[in-house]
Amino acid sequence: MDMKQIKALINEFDDSGLSSMKIKKEDFSIELEKATGLVAAPAVAAPVTVSTAVPAESGQTAATTHTEDMILSPMVGTYYASPSPDSPVFVKKGDTVKKGQTLAILEAMKIMNELEAEFDCKILDVLVSDGQAVEFDMPLFAIEKI
Repeated sequence: MDMKQIKALINEFDDSGLSSMKIKKEDFSIELEKATGLVAAPAVAAPVTVSTAVPAESGQTAATTHTEDMILSPMVGTYYASPSPDSPVFVKKGDTVKKGQTLAILEAMKIMNELEAEFDCKILDVLVSDGQAVEFDMPLFAIEKI
């Protein structure tokens, strides 16, 4: 199964009344299970102000504030920059992305979650490396809204 088929399957599973499902077909298998009880929705990435100290010419330190928007991790997991090790990365520094475009994959509990842009923006910097463990609200991308 390709990623689109898996995503469609997950969406249909979410909409169904099923609480768990296992599928095995040749060399592919997937197991889905819904959590019972209340589940907190993932947080929405919010703009963050970053302050950095820049050395002055006289040797003193002058505080300079740079305001950049950040895309934060909505969950704890592993960051993947591409859909597979031999595929090109979803986005790189300098790319312009559209709302809904996939930025990365975050793996949590063996489930691959696509991180999509919530607005049009330009990627100023990728702040994490492929395969890196990420925390909730950890900055992943420095961006400029368009």
